[in-house]
Amino acid sequence: MRLHKLESNAGGKTAAKRASRPAPTPARATPTRRVTFGVLVGNRGFFPGHLARTGRDEILRALSEEGYDAVILGAEDTNYGAVESRDEAKACAALFRANRENIDGIIVTLPNFGDERGVAETLRLAGLSVPVLIHATADDPAKMGIDFRRDAFCGKMSVCNVLSQYGIPYTLTSQHTQHPESKSFRADLRSFAAVCRVARGLRSARIGAIGARPGAFKTVRYSEKILEASGIAVEPVDLFDIMGRVQKLADRDADVRRKLDDIQAYVSTDGIPNEALVKMAKLGLVIDRWMREVDVTVSAVQCWTAMEEFFGVVPCTLMSIMSNANMPSACEVDVCGTISMYALTLASETPSALLDWNNNYGDDPDKAVCFHCSNLPKAFFDDAEMDYQAIIAGTVGRENTYGTIVGKVRPGAMTFARFSTDDRTGRIRGYVGQGEFTKDPLKTFGGAGVVRIPQLQSMLRHICEHGFEHHVAGTFSHVADPIHEAVTKYMGWDVYRHADAR
Repeated sequence: MRLHKLESNAGGKTAAKRASRPAPTPARATPTRRVTFGVLVGNRGFFPGHLARTGRDEILRALSEEGYDAVILGAEDTNYGAVESRDEAKACAALFRANRENIDGIIVTLPNFGDERGVAETLRLAGLSVPVLIHATADDPAKMGIDFRRDAFCGKMSVCNVLSQYGIPYTLTSQHTQHPESKSFRADLRSFAAVCRVARGLRSARIGAIGARPGAFKTVRYSEKILEASGIAVEPVDLFDIMGRVQKLADRDADVRRKLDDIQAYVSTDGIPNEALVKMAKLGLVIDRWMREVDVTVSAVQCWTAMEEFFGVVPCTLMSIMSNANMPSACEVDVCGTISMYALTLASETPSALLDWNNNYGDDPDKAVCFHCSNLPKAFFDDAEMDYQAIIAGTVGRENTYGTIVGKVRPGAMTFARFSTDDRTGRIRGYVGQGEFTKDPLKTFGGAGVVRIPQLQSMLRHICEHGFEHHVAGTFSHVADPIHEAVTKYMGWDVYRHADAR
């Protein structure tokens, strides 16, 4: 029995999606973790055994080429390294349990009919509670004799039937049968990896809640207890605690100066007073240290108006830097907004942002303006700069609102998502869908872009009829399907999947 460490250049694919100008990464950021699959090769004795052997080789090659690791029985550990009998199921389950900390999901591959009992018993005995993908290899019509006929087409139905009896949830490939080298299966592998990242990430998420929500914003209320039931912990800190630590820092402190350098390397600060930049550096350093101290990597921040009135800056740039480093940070202490952002980042491995469903765009029923004032990650813009917060400057003074990241959101693919706790039902609910950021002209302040979403009016109706917030998370990728699969099938959330086309 062994763990296969499969090498690949998959990191290059992710890197290509990053913003053109690299940004400083906060010290607490951790490298992207390679996805590891437990692999179960099904076999049934009166079907050709050599197909199980070659099927094992083919699935390992596919995983290697896509950049994933595998935990799999050795070819010599059982017949062809596959699972059929009770003893083989126990051996495979023991291997999976021994690697439970590494395994993100399990792939069941059927190179021939496979034994549904062996598959179900392995998963039950392993008890990992991770996503499961069921794959069946396609037959070749020219090889339908007794020596090469697979019947995995049929065997897949038997496996799914027994897993349903056992109450074990599973994910299906886009086509009923596929060759492991096919483009469709490779796309399914990547989608399933996203499912696994979302499920694993959300089940162990720790959210830093910095300060209290703005008093007028009842829309961002949430239940910590309902989140806890899904494995999501919230670590709160009072804004007074944060500001007290800030006040103890000297302007010339070496760590403060390093944080100031990070800010100035991240975005153009032309025209921003040095006093404001130093305040941002101190605040950012304190938040960095607190997040390390309590072991959180995603956050929601009390962004107004106490911070501006009594401290004299907005935290938008600091939040933008974190989100741009794939550590989502939501404004207005919208903890569920952060969770929505985090799901998108886990699925796409790219930055996400919290936006407002904010305005219509002319008379086009499928277009809208998405906006924030803004803490959007700079990966969302072709060009971004630091400015003041135009919305509340008239109340607290322009000089107290420096630190927003402003610009026009660039065009590209978009996935949007929103999750919320529903105290009336004791469940987490939400919606997810896809569209695009467009090239349509837009002249306004803050960070804003035009989105086109098929059947947008029905989506807006759904939001209003079900009482969802005006905040929505977005990312530059199409990952609605794996997110929906992860949160509904493996997290048990009540989430609506908006249609992509009419």
